Amino acid sequence: MDEIRTDICVIGAGSGGLSVAAGAAQMGARVVLLEGHRMGGDCLNYGCVPSKALLAAGKAAQAHRGGADFGITPHEPQIDYAAAMAHVARTIAAIAPHDSVERFEGLGVRVISEYGRFDSASSVVAGPHRITARRFVIATGSSPLVPPIPGLDGVPYLTNETLFDLRTRPEHLLIIGGGPIGLEMAQAHRRLGCAVTVLEGARALGRDDPEAAALVLARLRAEGVAIVEGVEVARVGGQAGAITVTLADGAEHAGSHLLVAVGRQPNLEQLNPDAAGIVHSRAGVTVDARLRTSNRRVLAIGDVAGQGQFTHLAGYHAGVVIRSMLFALPARARADHIPRVTYTDPELAQAGLTEAEARTAHGDRLQVIRLGYDATDRAQAEGRTEGFIKLMVVKGRPVGVTLAGAGAGELIALWAMMLANRIKLGALAGTVLPYPTLNELSKRAAGAYFSPKLFDNPVVKRVVGLVQRLVP
Repeated sequence: MDEIRTDICVIGAGSGGLSVAAGAAQMGARVVLLEGHRMGGDCLNYGCVPSKALLAAGKAAQAHRGGADFGITPHEPQIDYAAAMAHVARTIAAIAPHDSVERFEGLGVRVISEYGRFDSASSVVAGPHRITARRFVIATGSSPLVPPIPGLDGVPYLTNETLFDLRTRPEHLLIIGGGPIGLEMAQAHRRLGCAVTVLEGARALGRDDPEAAALVLARLRAEGVAIVEGVEVARVGGQAGAITVTLADGAEHAGSHLLVAVGRQPNLEQLNPDAAGIVHSRAGVTVDARLRTSNRRVLAIGDVAGQGQFTHLAGYHAGVVIRSMLFALPARARADHIPRVTYTDPELAQAGLTEAEARTAHGDRLQVIRLGYDATDRAQAEGRTEGFIKLMVVKGRPVGVTLAGAGAGELIALWAMMLANRIKLGALAGTVLPYPTLNELSKRAAGAYFSPKLFDNPVVKRVVGLVQRLVP
């Protein structure tokens, strides 16, 4: 057994693990990085990158179907599904060098292409190597959750890890799960010429603001996606090209392909956390506010830490543990400013509390401001007036923002910054933005908070009147 001693051992080369390894190595720490599968993890290979690339292909196809209001004659595009998937593969290949073994070895990281498994409280075995480290960072991410549906193991089904291997367009894609992954892939495939049916056990986009979710669902249904909510899948049957999903009420839905998108589960199976005394549950590794596990040597970040499943959250966690491990700072992870986006068209973005969460937390102190996209001249010029911003404010400070509409994922960035730094609305109201941009919607929302205090305030009017009479 090859015995290795190092400062930091990172288990998992997804976005969070790569960020820790790169940052720590460049600041002088000895780092060993373990990855038994693909560098870049789920985000690069099966998640964020390929899904957004396929959504872009669908958007390009959909552009041919619109344009009538601009004097452009709509037509049904000719779609080459294999070429669309080739665009996905090229996108992954273009980004992959940034996450490659070669790049990280160039940064001074020792990369071992093996899965890591704890064999004691202070060591991990990876293939023929045993690594002892001052600190371990678990960054193993998550995998698609496959529910125990009767018959599912007897039919070919897709997850996000196999979907992008397709080169022949599905005739009719059945999707079990109406969350962000299911609906993004539903819209992308519908726009690329597939029939699509989504089956959701509760409410589609159930975590999000109901009004914002309704806007997204209405668009998908208008484009021809069948979305069936509040149904329980009883069993699955059939064969490749002819799959049937039977619901608890006896209704049947038939399709050529089946995508299972009901959620994700933390990757713990190969890790053997019990050998290291690491407390864990179905949600993932149990961590405190400093992302420390029950083993003082071990921290956990990203999906496996059970605090959210976003690439940007994993990157944020990486920064927290780097400050802790390298500088002995009592860095703590917050959750109140982490944004999330569903990249359908229109997009749905959230930072901080939803309206319902804010009302529960703040009661009568809460003020909710809602403005439609039609309040901005840029949206009018581009014919993208569908959508709104909903701003939750307590004593001049935003506590949550919901955006539904064109570019919502870009617009939420400003609010994520304000929430992260606890910036009051006055700072945005006093900022000069370029005209015309969609970000004027955010500034107008901030201004709407102050307008009644200025324009409907009798004290202000008396002061203005006195100034006009007394000041020459």
